[in-house]
Amino acid sequence: MIRFITFALLAVLAMPGPCSCREPVPTRITTDGSFKQNIQWSPDGKTLLFTRIHQGKMALWTMPADGGEMKRLLPEHKEPHFDGHFSKDGKRIVYVYDNLQGTDGKLRINVCAADGSDDKTLIPHKAFEESPRWSPDGKLVLWVSTRDKNPDLYTVDAEGKNEKRLTSDIAYDLHPAWSSDGKQIAFSSGRSGRQKIHVMAADGSGTKKLTDGEFLDAWPTWRPDGKQIAFASNRSGNSDIWLMNADGTGLVNLTNNAAQDTSPTWSPDGRKLAFVSTRDGGSDIYVIEVK
Repeated sequence: MIRFITFALLAVLAMPGPCSCREPVPTRITTDGSFKQNIQWSPDGKTLLFTRIHQGKMALWTMPADGGEMKRLLPEHKEPHFDGHFSKDGKRIVYVYDNLQGTDGKLRINVCAADGSDDKTLIPHKAFEESPRWSPDGKLVLWVSTRDKNPDLYTVDAEGKNEKRLTSDIAYDLHPAWSSDGKQIAFSSGRSGRQKIHVMAADGSGTKKLTDGEFLDAWPTWRPDGKQIAFASNRSGNSDIWLMNADGTGLVNLTNNAAQDTSPTWSPDGRKLAFVSTRDGGSDIYVIEVK
């Protein structure tokens, strides 16, 4: 199942790469140590939305962005649901719902109000449907699907209609992220061998590879001003959060820690990155300031 592939992508260690002397100190936001992934900041900067496994159940949780009580977003759901993403106005959330059947389940994309109400299916199950992302103008949802045999990127409108396939490479295309102006999409792809960060126009044209080397690069996320992209990579020997310019230059290791740092996401003002780290023994959310 793709979710297990994406969660495990950064577990493989590779050759060490360039290091940075800039090592800002992150602030720990959670302390429970339970598995977490897919962090998203609410547009007003007040709330974190994330995937959490608690008492054996994978679900969407929220908490204040500066720390505090964690709450289940959709407590009525008994089956796994994960990878939520806020719309630009903060009113809606798209996420993956896993209807457990057989060995893999039937993944689909659901949409609900930000408080968990008005929950409904947006993209019915055809294959593995994952990584839904609202476009900045709220008119489209970008997601990953295997409906054409291997993971590719697709869009539909906000009503779940007018499906369009954006990529058609035989490699895995994963972890899509819109630029803040909606004109570009960053994603990870194995089309050149190892998973690398690529960028393309929002219509799927003009694909360009931004990262190189025998490393695993994943989870790209655009800085709100569009000038930089943060991502997770094991090019330092373990998974760290890296920063580069939007053209792939200026590579900097932001976390430079022996633990596994993954799943970066920018605050709305572009001054901070939240990410998941195992540096204190479990899996917790940390926030780091970025100049």
